Amino acid sequence: MLTAHTIKVLQSLDKKKFRQKYNLFLVEGNKIICELFNSNFKIKEIFSIDPQKLGRTNFPVTHISENELKKISFLQHPKDSVAVCYLEEEKKSWDKNIQLVLDGIQDPGNLGTIIRLADWFGIEQIICSEDTVDFYNPKVIQATMGSFTRVNIFYTNLVDYLSKTENINIGTDMDGENIYHFKKPDKMNLILGNEGNGMRPETEKLLQKNIMIPRFGKSQSTESLNVSMAAGIILGQLFSNGRD
Repeated sequence: MLTAHTIKVLQSLDKKKFRQKYNLFLVEGNKIICELFNSNFKIKEIFSIDPQKLGRTNFPVTHISENELKKISFLQHPKDSVAVCYLEEEKKSWDKNIQLVLDGIQDPGNLGTIIRLADWFGIEQIICSEDTVDFYNPKVIQATMGSFTRVNIFYTNLVDYLSKTENINIGTDMDGENIYHFKKPDKMNLILGNEGNGMRPETEKLLQKNIMIPRFGKSQSTESLNVSMAAGIILGQLFSNGRD
């Protein structure tokens, strides 16, 4: 049985300040939890309504009721288990050949989808501005479907980073080069801006190239694409070009 204190602590982990205070975050659902077993993330404890479905695990598992699961879950329809994990220390790595750079992304679903896209296309690293949504946010973790365990993510001052990187800084703009004619450079940073405002002026100044996704619809009335949708289209085309 969960104590009132444990429930209170776990419920507080939807806020960044409490994740940092306790050095913990939550992962929900057996499918994503099983991804943790082969990752560098350390599990403190797992709470499950059916521990046998997790299979053999070296981590402590506490059997809880469905009612207790509802109290500690951040999902509208709670799944089978919740894992309490320790925050990982950020690992700032060397430039990778292709990286995503996020300038002020605020929507957790967008960040989670972008992390999942990075994993799909084999992109090992995402660099985030300091005001990009925290990737330990429960909605981000859920949207990644486990991909956060395979993509290195770190937060930094983008102006400082982009002014020193050896990769070519590439942004998105409707006046940019058509993505379907664009030749992917060997080393590049694909920079994606805030959902409403795009990238900030100081970031734009550090761009060396711009690309755009042309519209094919007759009405031409759609102003823009969702940032994670745009990322998927661009990455698909970049990697298709790379196979030519």
